[in-house]
Amino acid sequence: MEQSRAPPVHAWIVLGIAVLAVSSAGAVFMLMSDVTPLLRAAWRLQATSIVLLPFFIWQLKNESFDWTRKTFWIIFGSGICLWIHFGSWVWSLDHTSLAHSLLFVTAHPLIIVTGMVALRMQPHRWETWGALIGVFGAILAVQDAGSGSVTLIGDAAAFLGAIAIVGYLAAGRYLRSERQMPLFLYAFPVTAICAILLTIHAVFAENATLDLTIVDISVFGWTDMSWILLVGYLALGPGLAGHTGINASLKWLPPLVISVCVVLEPLLGGLLGWVLGVQGVPNLWTWVGGPFMLVGMALTIVGTNHRLTEEPVNIADN
Repeated sequence: MEQSRAPPVHAWIVLGIAVLAVSSAGAVFMLMSDVTPLLRAAWRLQATSIVLLPFFIWQLKNESFDWTRKTFWIIFGSGICLWIHFGSWVWSLDHTSLAHSLLFVTAHPLIIVTGMVALRMQPHRWETWGALIGVFGAILAVQDAGSGSVTLIGDAAAFLGAIAIVGYLAAGRYLRSERQMPLFLYAFPVTAICAILLTIHAVFAENATLDLTIVDISVFGWTDMSWILLVGYLALGPGLAGHTGINASLKWLPPLVISVCVVLEPLLGGLLGWVLGVQGVPNLWTWVGGPFMLVGMALTIVGTNHRLTEEPVNIADN
């Protein structure tokens, strides 16, 4: 349980920076099209793990935390969820249209609201409307986004990615908020587990190799000078500032708020891709759907603040 209170201002700042950082990953990945999707994701998580390791060691030595068997299992489960999210989503990009992939992978706010209702955790009415309007905006924004044939298995894979990210957020919310687990004691092992699983996945599904002489299909090819700058940015930007920032904000913000804010990722990513010259001018539907997404995010944030300040004790946002 936690005392009901509005999240501090710096929580929104951390989340805003995190969402912007995560949104930049798509444009950078487009610059790495010579590398297969799973291997690209594995490289990013490998490099991010290395960046997080010194912080993990420092907190392990200086921060006290009551490690339990349950904690280890939740961390392991969170790492699996992150692997499923990355693996299923990038796989879906090759098996359905970009529009459908973005639509289904950003459906997680509706999953969270449905789960809250099923578990009798009543969301504020503005949170529910915010989730609905935010996803509706995402539907509009991805119209005519790219090409490709639509398949049921591809759509299902993208939706599995949305379900998996809900598990990742729920695990982080529990350990960071209820257990008060230090940030890097949580972020590093989850990231490392995901990196290991993605690497193994790339070896079996994409024939990645340990041979460093074949850089573009090597498990550790990102250490080559041709890729290290881009992967380094992915580790420091979307990795450290992005996903670690999201994990930090989970201490103060419920998963639903973060989920609705992350729905902005395709919109912001498209705009950043345009600025960097790796994508064309955003089409009309981007500008039509964008305001709905912003309104949905605002309603969810206001609704969460009402729920946290109106209830005497909050037990419903984990």
